[in-house]
Amino acid sequence: MIDMAYAMGTQPGQTGGEGLQSLVQFLPIILIFVVFYFLLIRPQQKKAKEHKTLLDNLKKGDNVITQGGVFGKIVAVQDQVVVLEIADKVRIRVARSYIAGLASTPPPPVEPNA
Repeated sequence: MIDMAYAMGTQPGQTGGEGLQSLVQFLPIILIFVVFYFLLIRPQQKKAKEHKTLLDNLKKGDNVITQGGVFGKIVAVQDQVVVLEIADKVRIRVARSYIAGLASTPPPPVEPNA
């Protein structure tokens, strides 16, 4: 049994390069993680932070679009609810988190069919 232990050791005159060899084996995995971080994780965190800032800065009079595609003008802002006016005297309450973003221009008025 002792002979086997000596056989597993390094040869005389050789240095133990096992630490470097194991690092080289894990290098591709480390590089893949770094690429995933910069291509997927970091942009997603940045987008989430921008959306949170947008939601925190909503104010009365802003034209917004919801995640469902509804355009409206903010009439009132409460803690977690935003009241949108989507047509004359038509108001809906929407959870603040469902506001997708600011609308660049207010939507054109819809003419009723005569």
